Order: sequence, then structure tokens, then C-alpha cells
Amino acid sequence: MDLETKLALLTQAAIWEPAEETDPSGRARTRLMECIYEARAHGRPVRLLKVLLTSACERDCYYCPFRAGRSFRRATFQPDELARVFYGMHQRGLVDGLFLSSGILGGGVRTQDRLLAVAGLLRQRYGYRGYLHLKLMPGAEPDQVREAMRWADRVSINLEAPNPERLSRLAPHKAFMAELEGPLRTAGRIRREEPSAIAWSGRWPSLTTQLVVGAAGESDREIMETTARLHREIGLARVYYSPFHPVPDTPLEDLPPTLPLRARRLYQAEWLLRVYGFRFEELPFDEIGNLPLAEDPKQAWARRALADRPVEINRASYEELVRVPGIGPKTARAILQARREGRLTRLEGLEALGVSVARAAPFITLNGRRLPQTLPLPLG
Repeated sequence: MDLETKLALLTQAAIWEPAEETDPSGRARTRLMECIYEARAHGRPVRLLKVLLTSACERDCYYCPFRAGRSFRRATFQPDELARVFYGMHQRGLVDGLFLSSGILGGGVRTQDRLLAVAGLLRQRYGYRGYLHLKLMPGAEPDQVREAMRWADRVSINLEAPNPERLSRLAPHKAFMAELEGPLRTAGRIRREEPSAIAWSGRWPSLTTQLVVGAAGESDREIMETTARLHREIGLARVYYSPFHPVPDTPLEDLPPTLPLRARRLYQAEWLLRVYGFRFEELPFDEIGNLPLAEDPKQAWARRALADRPVEINRASYEELVRVPGIGPKTARAILQARREGRLTRLEGLEALGVSVARAAPFITLNGRRLPQTLPLPLG
């Protein structure tokens, strides 16, 4: 199989892996194929090549298109082939960054060695200094985790499910703690305890994980409980929530797909934990443990907590302000700055500071008075 065909097959296979903030509709057309994603990594724009080292896999995860025994055309790069192909694209100005994952072939440890070989070749032989997101394989050993962190800007491993019980319904032959959360915890410990001078950039990479949403009967409460725990205990940068899509010729092919809106609500809830200072216990789950689909979780929380106790714009702290729908961190800081110059008394003044008045009005007072609620409240 020629390199162009391998690249076509293995970049197409990588669409199943969430990575950074990629926009599939923003893929750039190249002579080879639509294989480059417009992404944001660490807050900066990156043209990201997403590719697998191999689409062959010896595991039989129930939902996965690459599961062992499923019939489709597979491909495999040798480490030096992939390093050479990617660096050639980089030299031609086609790509700025690489997301590298793989099916498991010959065990997680052996597969991890092959991924590390690609990373080492890029950094050492080719002198590549751009963005690299490197996946950790199930069961990766501590020294392999450390080596991945030496070369990468971000490392991740897919937990797939929020706990061992749910994982058993997706991938019954994977060990949740030993194979998946264990390497992630090793990476977190390295970030906390070991000097980052050995890392190629002088700082340790960020850590992320992915959960499949909707295939194992899990509730949003279970998902967000795991999310909150990983942020608290490991220092995770973020979690990616992948809505389940049934794949033909897999054991879960008859399950319905998960609504993308459910994943969106999970991302919004994680944002409340990471950015807005919410506690897990404050998230607005319903009686069966799910987030409301009809409105975003910040608004749902505000309806419960602030409708009868509105926030006074002229007295509220930053932490109180950012909990109001329609007020984000930038706007909250703008309000605090404006208050140093005098009291805020006019609706127009709030709008000028960036407040979404239609969203905020039911939950705030301005100079002791409720705002008129003549505009429809967006559902988010």
C-alpha cells in the first residue's frame, strides 16, 4: 500500500477521536485529501493533522469501528514512515500540529513504544518544534508515560466510560483503573512532583481524556462526578464528550445515537466546574441524574438558586457575578472595573459592558431594582 493511500485511510479513521477544538467543517483541502483540521490548541490556532499509526486492533470494544474481527480495509504506518510524511507536510506549510493515536496491535506497551518512536523521530531527527498531541495506550508503563510527556504538548488516554461498571458494557476486556485511569494518574503525578526541565518545551504537557456518551446507560451525574474528580485529583485540562454513534457490524449497532445536544450540555457543565467555580453538588441534575436539555446548566441553576435571591450588580463579588447567566469572566471583570469609577444605574451601561441583559435580567438587581423582563429569555 502506498503512503498516500495509508494517509487517506488513517486520517479518515482518526475522525472518531476528539482532539482540541476542531471544526470538521473547517477541514482544509489538500492534494491528498481533506485531512487537516482548523483547531485551537492552548488558545492558539493550529492546522492539525489527525492520524492513526494503525487502524488494526486486537481489542473487541463493543462500540468501536476498529474492533477485532470487524471487516474493513485497515492500514498501518511504520514509525519512520509517518514521521517522514508528517514532517514533509509541515515543511510544505500544510500543517502546524499533529494528533497521533493508534489501534492496539501487539499489546498496549508495544503500541506505545511505536507512538513514542514517531514522537522521538520528529523531535530529535527532524527538529520539529510544533504542536504534538500524543495518545497514551491502555496499560502504558510509567516510563512510557514520562517519555510521552517529554515530547508532547498534550497527552491523553480515553477512559471511555465514567466508572468500571459502565466500562464493562462498552469494553469488557479493559481494566478501568489498571489500564486507563492508572496511566492518567501517573501523568498527573509526574506533572505535580517531577521537574519539567526534561520536557522538550520546558513545561509538562496538559492532560485530557475522552468519554463515550450514551452507549452504556450512564447518567450525566456519573459523567460529571468523574469529570469533577479528575479535575480535582489529577489536574485534568478538560474532558471530551463523544456522542455515541452506532457502527454497523458491532455489538451495539442497534442502539440509538446520542443527541449532540447532550454532549453540549456536558461541555457547558464542565465549563461551570473549570471556569465559573461551581461545585459538583451545585449542578442542576434532574431526578434521574441528567442535565436539562431545554436550557443550559448555568441558566437551570440560576432558576433554582437566584430567582428569589437576585444578585445586586453594584455589590456582588466576581464569584457571584460570573454565576449569573449572561455574565462571563470578561464581563464580570469589566463590571468590577466600572464600579471603581461609580455606581452602575442604567441598563445601557450594563449592555455596554457586555452583559446579555435578556439572560441576566431575571437574576439581578441594578441599584436595588429589578430590571424589566420584556425580552424573551434565550434557552441556550
